Amino acid sequence: MQDLGISVLFQGRNFERLLEGLWITIGISLISVAISIILGIILGMIMSVKNPVIKVITRVYLEFVRIMPQLVLLFLVYFGATKAFGIQLSGKVAAIIVFSMWGTAEMGDLVRGALSSIPKHQYESGEAIGLTGLQIYFYIIIPQTIRRLVPLAINLVTRMIKTTSLIALIGVVEVVKVGQQIIEASRLTVPSAALWIYGVIFFLYFIVCYPISLLSAKLEKAWKN
Repeated sequence: MQDLGISVLFQGRNFERLLEGLWITIGISLISVAISIILGIILGMIMSVKNPVIKVITRVYLEFVRIMPQLVLLFLVYFGATKAFGIQLSGKVAAIIVFSMWGTAEMGDLVRGALSSIPKHQYESGEAIGLTGLQIYFYIIIPQTIRRLVPLAINLVTRMIKTTSLIALIGVVEVVKVGQQIIEASRLTVPSAALWIYGVIFFLYFIVCYPISLLSAKLEKAWKN
């Protein structure tokens, strides 16, 4: 019977190494998302300020990060900044910086949109019952904003996890890089290893991301009612 290549998954620690690589991917994603949420909330509130100078600065940052491909940003930070300024950065740290920059821009725009979607009469109603500006934000605006933001923030997690596959190109040994190493090591003995290794990587991403997508959709549906 012809060896289809699936045996390569069970040679040595290959499958365990893939799981370890997946954990690195998830770890980088979660750290980047946590930073993005904190900085994104601050950026979103700044973007809501009615100041033309602030609006221009934040808009330039937002458009720069959105237009520039994440891969170019990775190369710019990991290869460019380290050489130009003599900074010693590991691939993981560079990845967290880049994905935090991207996530902050995305989250900031989500926060801005959520804040601007709150009807004006909500503010007026708070003022009518004698609430201060801070109390209006704390008791009325923030709870409604959170309801709008949570499903979108959860969705950002799945996007972040999928996008981290790019960090294999700067040498970070995450799940895709581990897969490439296994395929290269088995190139002569198991020519069809790529099909099985990348197939397993596909299912690992699916197993991680699909429940998160379901949670996001469920929350969005529940909170619309």
